Amino acid sequence: MLNIYLLRHGQTAWNADNNRYCGRSDIALTAKGIGQAEAVREQLKGINFAGVYSSPLERAYQTARIAGGMDVIKDNRLIEADFGNWEKKTKEEFIAEDPQLWHNWMDDPGQHRAGGTGETGSEIVARVDEFFHDLLQQHDHGNILVAAHNGVNRLYLAYKLGMPLKNYRMLVQDNASVTVFNLSAHEPFTLQHLNAKF
Repeated sequence: MLNIYLLRHGQTAWNADNNRYCGRSDIALTAKGIGQAEAVREQLKGINFAGVYSSPLERAYQTARIAGGMDVIKDNRLIEADFGNWEKKTKEEFIAEDPQLWHNWMDDPGQHRAGGTGETGSEIVARVDEFFHDLLQQHDHGNILVAAHNGVNRLYLAYKLGMPLKNYRMLVQDNASVTVFNLSAHEPFTLQHLNAKF
């Protein structure tokens, strides 16, 4: 059984700017975000990790490198959602431009494309689920740190918990917070901690 420590990256300037959607934009951590990653390293210092993985985007990779204390393996399947036309905008800005796009996404993100031209929730879940399936082939037990993003993390958790994907926003994951779950080829998915500070 794997113990997965799913980490959202630390703060970026766009997170601080009314949660401007970063998506695939490669935004670095702020000084506060670096401090948050250092705090996670202290929180997890008693845990031995068999591997540390991250999204290829700098904000997640930098968080993983600071918090994990070992070599980080980048995996493209952990990249943040492609938010299409919502990229670089706040929710208030893009809803004002086209409220129907947001309504469609909130009603059924599994089938609708984020920002009209981005990924569907089902496409996101499929690639993240594939990553974790392959992880189980590489590690049969131990602790694994995975640094990724708010959108992909919450959609994957909603899927694994059997929630309709449209409810993914009910799950909270703050910058540099850790969600812990157990993953096994033979046992059911078990959520141990959500949005935790140890």
